[in-house]
Amino acid sequence: MQIIVVLLLFPLLVLALVVRIFLFQPFNSPSMSMAPTLVVGDRYFVAKYAYGYSRYSFPLNIKLLSGRAFAQSPEYGDIVVFRLPNDVRADYIKRVVGLPGDRIQMKAGRLFINGQAVRRAPMPDLVGVDACGGGSAPVKRWYEWLPNHVSYSTLDCVDNGFYDDTIEYVVPAGHYFMMGDNRDNSTDSRVLSQVGYIPFENLVGRFALKYATAEDMRRSRYPR
Repeated sequence: MQIIVVLLLFPLLVLALVVRIFLFQPFNSPSMSMAPTLVVGDRYFVAKYAYGYSRYSFPLNIKLLSGRAFAQSPEYGDIVVFRLPNDVRADYIKRVVGLPGDRIQMKAGRLFINGQAVRRAPMPDLVGVDACGGGSAPVKRWYEWLPNHVSYSTLDCVDNGFYDDTIEYVVPAGHYFMMGDNRDNSTDSRVLSQVGYIPFENLVGRFALKYATAEDMRRSRYPR
């Protein structure tokens, strides 16, 4: 009987492994760096095939490939899971705001790409969420449009934050500049010593679908 069960389950296990490696991989959000888009505890799928495949597409970083196979380039506004250049064990998720050759800079909390300020408009403050690590005080929120018209909302925890004014970064060939939507509470490409420019090879995949929110998970653990 046990052998029959194993034989029946084996194809399903193989299928699940193939889906996870080549199609979709589940992740959960460990921080507020992408708030309000993603908050701690949100669960989502990443499309592994979106940019093709590299060594970081496979478990244990097995080097089956050099560079990327079936490569497709990211675009402005893509939300991407990637591995850090100086610690390939760590998965980060951020938004692409700079392509190879771009000049990126923050001035007074505003994003500039190639010398042009990214268009933005104020939104109602975010309330009831501890997005900045200091309680649930209202947080400034902006709606932002990238050069290809991709739009999303960002948070501004504090005026004159540490990375509200930066040097001008020049994105090297074959690399991308990543930023969190929670601009004052995100360790991203602005921090050259920890994250910096992300090589194309280090991309794991593109955010595809949020399948459970932090609130969903809380309700499942503590039903009324």
